[in-house]
Amino acid sequence: MRGQIVKIISNNYTVSANNTTYVCKARGKFRKEKKIPLVGDYVLFDDKNNYILEIEDRKNFLHRPMVANIDQAFLITSLKEPDLSLNLLDKLLVIMEINRIKPILCLTKKDKCSKSEFKEIEKIMQYYQNLGYSVLFNDDLETIKTLIKNKTSVFTGQTGAGKSTLLNRLDAKLHLKTGEISFALNRGKHTTRHVELIEMYGGKVLDTPGFSSLEFKDICDENIKKAFIEFSKYPCIYKDCSHIDEKECKVKEAVENHKILLSRYENYKKIIGR
Repeated sequence: MRGQIVKIISNNYTVSANNTTYVCKARGKFRKEKKIPLVGDYVLFDDKNNYILEIEDRKNFLHRPMVANIDQAFLITSLKEPDLSLNLLDKLLVIMEINRIKPILCLTKKDKCSKSEFKEIEKIMQYYQNLGYSVLFNDDLETIKTLIKNKTSVFTGQTGAGKSTLLNRLDAKLHLKTGEISFALNRGKHTTRHVELIEMYGGKVLDTPGFSSLEFKDICDENIKKAFIEFSKYPCIYKDCSHIDEKECKVKEAVENHKILLSRYENYKKIIGR
């Protein structure tokens, strides 16, 4: 039978098929083949003995959180408590661009910002919108419901940004656990303990554990450079220009002329380790 993994707890894989769920084990061959079944995977399974037999090819997958076959990602981004982290946001955007997952910036806790702080944030977010990224707030519930329909969406972002709170507002029956903020560390406490695929408003939604950092060890510098999509608007003399050490660089020139957001360029350099 064909189904989709909707939840993983320990070595138990909950597979949904024909409006029924089956708690399955994975065959030993996956360990030998170094394959790890993920939430979102479409699988063939033995519904009598409850064993996953095959994992279908994925269109994409994320390492952290470990999920597969995602259409779009709501990047839940706190403006205050924890403070806005453009570094983390740009890292998330790089991951989504590389995996061809549509990112949607969803801002939370705008009520905690002063008027002057919010004006600065609006200017920054206008830049992201000009790049083609969707930007909305967590109180735009009807818009979010519409975007969810017919899509598999992941809700992710910095810990404590309000992912579970938002999902509870979208569907009060979820009763997802939420946590408080650690003010000493300026980040939230982890509340989501596992990854689960939830059917909602004609689509599927993944609530995932939050995180505060990302690593890019397995991603080459060239792919990271391409993921900063505005760089392509400023072609350099040298095709292999790193946009860092070269003297005649159109991207660096665009940064100096305020055409490229300085924080984006600085985050690019941090991600590739310069």
